Amino acid sequence: MMTTLSTVIRRGVMTVAMTASALILSYCSAINIFPVSEDKQLGAQFDKEIKADPRTYPILNNVAVRQYVQDIIDKIKRSPDVQYESTFPYKVEVINDDKTVNAFCTPGGYIYVYTGLIKMLDNEASLAGVLGHEIAHAERRHSTSRMTKQMGVSALMDIVLGKNNDSEMKLAANAFAGMGLLKNSRDDEDEADEYSFKYLRSTQWYPGAIMYFFEKVKGRTGSSLDELFSTHPLPESRLTNTKERLKKANIPPPTEAQLNSRGYAEFKRKL
Repeated sequence: MMTTLSTVIRRGVMTVAMTASALILSYCSAINIFPVSEDKQLGAQFDKEIKADPRTYPILNNVAVRQYVQDIIDKIKRSPDVQYESTFPYKVEVINDDKTVNAFCTPGGYIYVYTGLIKMLDNEASLAGVLGHEIAHAERRHSTSRMTKQMGVSALMDIVLGKNNDSEMKLAANAFAGMGLLKNSRDDEDEADEYSFKYLRSTQWYPGAIMYFFEKVKGRTGSSLDELFSTHPLPESRLTNTKERLKKANIPPPTEAQLNSRGYAEFKRKL
């Protein structure tokens, strides 16, 4: 009798666990089983590996250029919409590669910007828009959220049942890194654009200036953009959505003070 009862109870628990897992997966976009500390650890490891590979990631040895970009980040992260300002480092490195037009942010807020991107842009506000976008990827924890989805029902059931899954999480993190930790979905990109817009509204920069970058790369092809499109899908909707945000917020066209084209041109001469 006791054996039968315990079997029934176990089956009931499994049913509840499976139902809970199904519900969790149905809302996966809002679920992240990794603690914030895991984002920080993944980011620190990623940063370490990048700096150990100067052939692939040649870090620009120019303090003035790096500080210029870091100053922009420091202003953006003071936005009231930035949640992890004091938790994530939000440090930047500039990669000395004019042939690559890209920027990326690891989990936990380590940001990398290629000189190819800096040189392509025409104003400081556009760079701020891109940097705000990268900060948003860390803030919204897109990488570890995707890892949660990859781990699937089995790992989520372990959590529901209270099992220790630290080793599973580490294995998944290692495996996922090899699969492309920084490859964002279209939904991730749209959300990062939305939050970048929010961040910049509390700064001196025009919040829709990232659209000038979209206009520059729209319809273009070539090896310099391959990495950008592999990690940042760029459908026409991203440009359209930015314009819609400006319209909805009733934001007028930018002034030179909001773009700082002249100051940015002077900055680019340092590269």
